[in-house]
Amino acid sequence: MRAEPRVPADVLAKLRAPLSAGASSVDAPILQPLGLLLELAGEAMRARLFVVQAEGGQEACLRPDFTVPVTRQHLESGSASGRYYYEGKAFRASPDHADRAEEFVQIGLERFDAAGATLLEADAEIASLAWKASVAGGRDDLMLWLGDIGLFAAFVDGLDLAPSLAARLKRAASRPRLLQAELSRAGVEAKPVESSGLADLLAGRSPDEAAVLLEEVWALAGIEPVGGRGPVEIAQRLIRRAEAARAPALSLDQAQSLGGFLSISDTPAKALAAIRAIPGAKGELLSAALADWEERLALLTKAGVPEGAMLMATTLGHAFEYYDGLTFEVRSTALGADRPVAVGGRYDGLPARLNGPAGGRAVGCMVRPWRAFNGGEA
Repeated sequence: MRAEPRVPADVLAKLRAPLSAGASSVDAPILQPLGLLLELAGEAMRARLFVVQAEGGQEACLRPDFTVPVTRQHLESGSASGRYYYEGKAFRASPDHADRAEEFVQIGLERFDAAGATLLEADAEIASLAWKASVAGGRDDLMLWLGDIGLFAAFVDGLDLAPSLAARLKRAASRPRLLQAELSRAGVEAKPVESSGLADLLAGRSPDEAAVLLEEVWALAGIEPVGGRGPVEIAQRLIRRAEAARAPALSLDQAQSLGGFLSISDTPAKALAAIRAIPGAKGELLSAALADWEERLALLTKAGVPEGAMLMATTLGHAFEYYDGLTFEVRSTALGADRPVAVGGRYDGLPARLNGPAGGRAVGCMVRPWRAFNGGEA
């Protein structure tokens, strides 16, 4: 397994300082439950995980990230709010880049707030701290890229789509290939489809409900799954298959509006103006989301992120599918978009999916020290 070189101690201390101030230090087990991570992060993550399994035991994987285990620790503490700094090795494969390190150091901060807490200030704080930590490495070619899964959802809600189609689009918010597939079938008249059996039985149910039903079917059939995909993951695939067969297509006008939204990549002010100018962009939710962005940008500037260092892309998402609000990346021109120095965002829904209380707020960031270091990855 290829490991990144060490960052000089004095540089690491500078990178650490913005994130660790006022936060509790936490760690997480290197072995993490595979099924849980795939359920939360999405099936596409499997190819990037290092899977291990003891004889007769449950599948696990080497820790690919800290957000899920830190969230679990926060929930176990019983606290409504908390700030947690972490620093340690993560392990992730790069199937398309055989020369990249698979073992690397991450440092990061996760912030949890009680239900009802204002999210804009927390968003600006975490994104600005990720920026400050990245800049501390000495690079002078950094830009803060901004996106928002919630803004995409608000835009979709304003298109007057069939509920099933709107739900499909929102689930695909961070998956460009699925969105392009929806655009490519625009204007196609829905055709009657024959029953697909088990997929139809699971369609319309929550992933957890579908997984329980699937396990009951396995039990009745005397099937004992060994390794591979878990019931939640299989249920999700079957549900998507059934919904895809029945969901109506976008109209040509709707596809044009959605395509216009997805193509936006510019300075934040121009990006917001472009969204407002899209035919069909309407609704109170979208107006509120755009107003929030005006305030969020002002807070980021106040927190020390140069206005000229910010860009906005409506398609900005992350490999982990649990993000549901703000998304951001600090990118180096030298390293390119596929090797971000820092990533982060809002994931309010994750604690509830881990059986925590509903309505809480959660936002965090991760920095790759070797990428931030001016003398590091090139």
